[in-house]
Amino acid sequence: MERMYRQYAVPLLSFCLKHTGGDRQWAEDVVQETLLRAWRNTGLQDGEGKSLMPWLATVARRIVIDDRRARSARPQEVNPEPLEFVPADDQWEPLLRSMVVADALQSLSPAHREVLVETVLRDRSVNQAAEALGIPVGTVKSRVYYAVRALKIALEERGVER
Repeated sequence: MERMYRQYAVPLLSFCLKHTGGDRQWAEDVVQETLLRAWRNTGLQDGEGKSLMPWLATVARRIVIDDRRARSARPQEVNPEPLEFVPADDQWEPLLRSMVVADALQSLSPAHREVLVETVLRDRSVNQAAEALGIPVGTVKSRVYYAVRALKIALEERGVER
C-alpha cells in the first residue's frame, strides 16, 4: 500500500484536481477514497509493465460523479438564523403604516392636523397653505414645526420607528 501511495498519489491528485474544478480539499478526499478502495480490493496488484493508474482514474472519476450527484440531489444546508432577519416583501406593511399614521394624525390638535394636511398631504408650500387656511405664513411655519414634533411623539408611542 505504501508503494502504491508513493507511486500514484501525486498523479492521481492531479487527475482529481482537474475533475473537481480545482477544489483541493475535495480532490484529496477523492484520492483518499480511491486508494482506500484499492487497498480493500485484495486482487488488485501492480504487475510488470501494468499500471494501476487506469483503474485508479476510473474509480476516482466515478467517486467525483457520485459526489456531484449527491450534492445536486439534496439542497445546500444553511443556517436558518440569518433568514429570520431578512426583510420580506410584505403587502400589508404599507397599509398598516398608513393606518397608524392616520391614527396618530387624529391625536393631534385640529390646528396642527390641518396645517400638516395642507403642507404634507396636499404638497403645498407654506405660502399656499397660509392662503388656503387664511392664516399668516409665520403661524403656518410655527404650527408645522410643532405639529411635526407632536406627530413624531405620537408615532413613537404607537411603536413606529423612523
